[in-house]
Order: sequence, then C-alpha cells, then structure tokens
Amino acid sequence: MDSSAFDYELPPGAIAQHPIEKRDSARLLVDRGPSETIDHRVVRDLADLLEPGDLLVVNTTRVLPARLALRRDTGGAAEVLLLERTGRVAFGSIWEALVRPSRKIVPGSVLVTPDGGQELMVIVGEDLGEGRRTVELRTEVDELDALARHGVMPLPPYITERLEDPSRYQTVFAERPASAAAPTAGLHLTDEVFAALNARGVGRADVELVVGLGTFRPIATERVEDHVMHAESYNVPPATMEACLRTKEAGGRVVAIGTTAVRALESAASSGELSGRTELFISGDHQFRIVDRLLTNFHLPRSSLLVMIDSFMGPRWRQLYMEALSEQYRFLSFGDAMLLTRHDLWTD
Repeated sequence: MDSSAFDYELPPGAIAQHPIEKRDSARLLVDRGPSETIDHRVVRDLADLLEPGDLLVVNTTRVLPARLALRRDTGGAAEVLLLERTGRVAFGSIWEALVRPSRKIVPGSVLVTPDGGQELMVIVGEDLGEGRRTVELRTEVDELDALARHGVMPLPPYITERLEDPSRYQTVFAERPASAAAPTAGLHLTDEVFAALNARGVGRADVELVVGLGTFRPIATERVEDHVMHAESYNVPPATMEACLRTKEAGGRVVAIGTTAVRALESAASSGELSGRTELFISGDHQFRIVDRLLTNFHLPRSSLLVMIDSFMGPRWRQLYMEALSEQYRFLSFGDAMLLTRHDLWTD
C-alpha cells in the first residue's frame, strides 16, 4: 500500500501547543460505524459511553526527562535523547539514543553538561543508523536524580512552546520511569473519570509499553509494507490478560487507552509471550485478538499510528479526521481524542 494513502492536510493551527486546562474536558469524537451518527462529547463522559462489564486497559509507563542538552569537547552544543536503557555497566548504564549532530560526534566522544560538571556525562558509542547511537550514561549520583536535574521532558518537535508544568506530559497513573514519549491518549484521564467508570461497573487493567522510536518514528518509505518498526519493550501482567479474556467471554468490550496499549495487548496475543520486545506493525488486515474499542488522539499524517487506526476501522478514519478538523478539534499529543469501535463490531 502506498504511504500517500495516509496523508492528509494538517493546518499548523490545529496542532495543540498546550494541554487543555482540565484533562478530562478534552473533546471526544465518538464513532460506532457508518450506520450511527458521529457523536461529539468530552472525555469526562467516558463512563456514559461504555457498558457495565467493559474493561479499560491503560499503559502505565512514565516519561523520563530524557532530553539532555550537552557540550562537546570542542565547545559545540550537542543533544542526546535517551530512547531505551539496554544494559548496565560498573559506573552507569548503556542506552540506545538519538544524538545530534550525529555526523560530527565520533565514537568515544565525551559529552558533558554545559557547566562542565562531572555529575552526568555521556560517552558516545557506535552508530546504529538513522541518527541512533549506543551511548554510555555515567552519573555520580542516582541516575534518575541526575536526569531530573539535567534533563527535560522530550516533547515532540511539533510542540514549539514551553510546557510550564512537566507533570502535564505524564498520565495520572504513570508508574515506572522508562519512556521517551508519553502514551498521550492517557493524558486525558483523571481520578474522577476512573471513579465514574468504577461506579458504572467498568473495570481497569494495566499494561506497560516503553514508548520509543517504534511508536513515534514516521513512515519514510513509499510502500507502507517497507516501513520497519523499531522494537519496544512491553509487559502484559497475567492478571491483565486474564481480565481481558474474561471480559470478552462475558460479552464485554476491551477498551484500549491509546495505541501503545493496543500494541502491548496485540503483541502478547500474537506472540503468546506476555512480556518481551515487540516489532509488531499493525496494518492492513491485522486480526485484532483482544482490543474491541480504542480511545486515541489524532495522529500525524503518514504515521504508523494512523496506519493502525486504518487497520482498526478502515478508510472511515479519513471522514472522521475531516469532521474533526471542520469542528476545530485540537490535534496531536496535547489535542483532543476519538473513541472508536473496531470495524467488524459495527452494527448494520
């Protein structure tokens, strides 16, 4: 399939630069298929849009302050975006990272903080292609403390304005710090929404998918099938998979919050492994084994996430995106959301 099939015109003014003041006041476009009217709601209505016995699944990963502004020995500026920890060494840890300017930084280069301190430094290793490098992160204090002091939240490049409150790029249920980007659909959920869901009889289960290059790397190939997904770590607790299977057997719906939750669940179902690393690229006629409904943000043109949406609901996504643009929904990470039903579950 030609990747141009997943292109659409996204006006710069439609890209949300700031999170909305109250998380659950984000708008929610609800679609149940072509025989039903598109509904315009807000996220705080979610409990009214689900049924008792449904199960909500969230990705509990926490974003690291993984973007480091550093200095080369020449005095020139450098930037390191830590993608995923791949090992430990005596005085630090090994990461896969994006390093800029990659061509000017040879293996063995030592990058330090702008003040020249020794609390944190990065030793750049081999070139992995596409700007990725192996790096060794050395710290004289606890690694997370060092990153908190010297790193910043790795906001996407299309967000050009400063985020005053870094906690707004974390979900309220975030747990283990590991990711290079937020599972953004989850940013809309609040304790009040979870309380309403619980009162409605909607359950909750957790997964973890460490968000990295596999999630946010754009499709650069002409053919969608030639796109290579970079591996990301995932974990689906046995209790979560058991809850999903019980829900489906009882006639309920499994509702994934975000594409990363979908990828974790479908990776576990496809491979039979509840944890590991996944390169699953959900596209075309992928057979969804677990996820029935999906709450997700509006995604970039020509992205693997948009290809997943097409697989979930077919070309109807384009109609919904045009409707959202016409109705002035806010797009991308800090934008509004959609609640979708899988195409084979639509009513006639």
